Amino acid sequence: MQNIKNIIFDYGNVIFEIDFKRTQDALMQLGIKNSTEFFAHKSHHSLFNDFETATITPAEFRTGIREAAGNKNLTDEEIDAAWNSLLIGVPPGIHDVLLKVKLKYRTFLLSNNNETHYLYISEYLKKEFNMDDNSSLFEKAYFSQHMFLRKPNVEIFEQVIRENGLNPSETLFIDDSPQHIEGAKLAGLNTLLMTRHPRDLEQVLIDHQIL
Repeated sequence: MQNIKNIIFDYGNVIFEIDFKRTQDALMQLGIKNSTEFFAHKSHHSLFNDFETATITPAEFRTGIREAAGNKNLTDEEIDAAWNSLLIGVPPGIHDVLLKVKLKYRTFLLSNNNETHYLYISEYLKKEFNMDDNSSLFEKAYFSQHMFLRKPNVEIFEQVIRENGLNPSETLFIDDSPQHIEGAKLAGLNTLLMTRHPRDLEQVLIDHQIL
């Protein structure tokens, strides 16, 4: 890609593998019969949007799950286990790829996230990689629950652009969700839809002449 100086990475299924079907199955086990519509890659219940923008607390999120399941006796642990089943992990070598990219470009992370997943991922990174967080891999990491905004809203992209003095025409956004790609385009960003497994990230970057 020509004239790219900055790259904004999504996290889930670009860097960190996630599996929507595992969570759909887990939610169904909790009693949510329409789990494939309730929580999906391209659309989901407003409960998840609210959690990702910190409009509701983890306790309120769990209450929403109990209501959707029609089971007020579900424990916090059962709900958190089902919700965290989404999270698989970082494939081998991906952090090294990101550090290689960071040597050539200004790099940023922009993730739709929530408090429960954020804490789980922080513990995972500490255990598996002896890292406290993702801060060493990027110039700055942004998470929706800290910004009170989520992708694909154009405002979240504009905030990252504004705070870091980025020129959108020189900035590439990489995400696995088509709807997020469309939001980034509205902010004037160049975009790349990730359609391969995160383990293929380096090859994707090579194929698009980024590395």
